[in-house]
Amino acid sequence: MRLTDPWFTVQTIHKKTYAISEYGHWEKVHSFLLLGDNEAVLIDTGLGIDDLKRVTNQLTDLPIKVVTTHVHWDHIGSHGSYQDLLVHELEEDWLVNGIKGLPIEQIRYDIARDLTKEPPSSFDPSTYKPFQGKPSQLLHDGDVIDLGGRSLTIYHTPGHSPGHICISDQLTGFLFTGDLLYQGAPVYAFFKTTNPSDLVNSLEKIANIPNVTQVFGSHNQLGMNANILKEVSEASSYLKINELDRHGTGLHQFTNFSVKF
Repeated sequence: MRLTDPWFTVQTIHKKTYAISEYGHWEKVHSFLLLGDNEAVLIDTGLGIDDLKRVTNQLTDLPIKVVTTHVHWDHIGSHGSYQDLLVHELEEDWLVNGIKGLPIEQIRYDIARDLTKEPPSSFDPSTYKPFQGKPSQLLHDGDVIDLGGRSLTIYHTPGHSPGHICISDQLTGFLFTGDLLYQGAPVYAFFKTTNPSDLVNSLEKIANIPNVTQVFGSHNQLGMNANILKEVSEASSYLKINELDRHGTGLHQFTNFSVKF
């Protein structure tokens, strides 16, 4: 499907699978819409600079479940436009009561800077506030979401945030890694609410997921070769052996990705 939108860029990455990207913002955020026979899953809802529901309405008539990789402002921007919100149990409080450790002044600064596309006239960074609300369902490690003819497996992968998850699509072999793994900028775990040791363990965990055909992070480059998981396994071992998986050890650059603690 070809879809032209002033803010969002929509790309078909597989049959009934869409990447919805916000390339006009410096974070270059990706959300993903996966269609089954009976319902759809939307992995994250982007920045909230514009309403993602305008796009998903054009892509499907199926009921949509929003699966949240983690409760950071750049992944929950359009949550308020959807009814069925799923989040890992460890970040229910963040979704209901607000993101921990991120002052609103910093969020408003980051949402508005370095834009390369004209945002909609409705966007006002001075009043921007991340979504807060009650989830409809809590997720746990190993949960399976059945969309009808397509099932998704949830992996709890903390480190970047306590309740961060990755999602494995059994139909395509795609692994959606949120902010645990992407290319083009360092994966970070240097805030007080992050945990470098957990992040390294989570990298090791996803490196052992079987039958992955392609990896999709939530920022920058769209899609990574599944071979990167071998490098991820080697990198996690290196960080553990050298006791670098702790705050203050700085930037660790590997061939195809980097992390910052």
